[in-house]
Amino acid sequence: MMALDFSSLLPLLAIAVGAGIAGGVLAGLLGVGGGIVIVPALYMSLSAVGMDPAITMQVAVGTSLATIVFTSLSSGYGHFKRGAIDMDLLRLWAPSLLVGVIIGALLGGYVSGLILVGVFAVVAALVAIDMIFRKPSEDLAVRSFSKLVWAALGTITGALSAMMGIGGGTIGVPLLNFLGYDIRRAVGTSAAIGFIIGLPGAVVYAFTGLGVEELPPFSLGYVNLAAATIIIPLTSCFAHVGVKLAHSIPRRALRFAFGIFLMITSIRMFLDLFNSLNANG
Repeated sequence: MMALDFSSLLPLLAIAVGAGIAGGVLAGLLGVGGGIVIVPALYMSLSAVGMDPAITMQVAVGTSLATIVFTSLSSGYGHFKRGAIDMDLLRLWAPSLLVGVIIGALLGGYVSGLILVGVFAVVAALVAIDMIFRKPSEDLAVRSFSKLVWAALGTITGALSAMMGIGGGTIGVPLLNFLGYDIRRAVGTSAAIGFIIGLPGAVVYAFTGLGVEELPPFSLGYVNLAAATIIIPLTSCFAHVGVKLAHSIPRRALRFAFGIFLMITSIRMFLDLFNSLNANG
C-alpha cells in the first residue's frame, strides 16, 4: 500500500468542503452532529486515494468526532435559545454517555475498519426504517424509567455513536422520540449530546492512532487536522441554517427526511462493505 503524500490530501480537502456544508445543515436540522454525512464522505475520499482499508474508517470516524465537538456547540446553542433542550435529561444521561463513548472509541480504534463499516450501515438502516415507517402517537407522553435503565440506554448510545463517528443524534433522536419526547425536543437535546460524545471520542481516537503508519499528512493519530480545520468552520456556520429549518417544517416531514437520508447512507455503506469483502476474498 502506497504512502499518502500532500498531493493525495487535496481530494480529501475538496470533499471536506462539501461534507462540512451538508453536515452543518443536517446537524442543526436533525441533531445528528454532521457525522452521518462526514464519515461516509471522508471514507470515500480516503479510499479513492489508495489509503489502507484497514485504517480508512478509523480516520474517517476520528476526524468526524473532532468536528462534532464544535458543530454540537453551535447547533446546541441554537436549539437552547428556542427552549428545545431538556437539561434535566442531559444531566441524567451525561455520565453513562461518557462511559459508553470511551468504550466505543477504544473498540473503534483497535477493531477492523470493516467492522466499523458494518456497524455504521446496520445501525443507520434500523434507524431509517423506524423513522420512515413508525407513526408516533399524537398524544406524546414521556415514559418513565429507572436511572439504571437510562444509564444502560446512555452507555449503548455513547458506545455506538463513538464507533460510528456520529454525534448521538442518529441514535438519540429516534430513541428519545420513541420514549415520548417531541421530535424537535429530541433533536435539540441530541444536538447538545454531541459535545459529550465528540470530545472524549476524538481524544481516544487520536491516542489509539499514534504511531500508525501510512496516515494522511497532518494527522494526529486517527484525527486528520487538515480536514477537520476545513470542516469545523463550515459545519458551525451552516448548523444555524439547519436549526431554523428544524423549527419551521412539519414534524412528520422532519422524521421522513431523516429516515430517507439515513437509508441512502446505509445502502451506500453496505455496498462498500460488500465490495471490500469481495476484494479481500
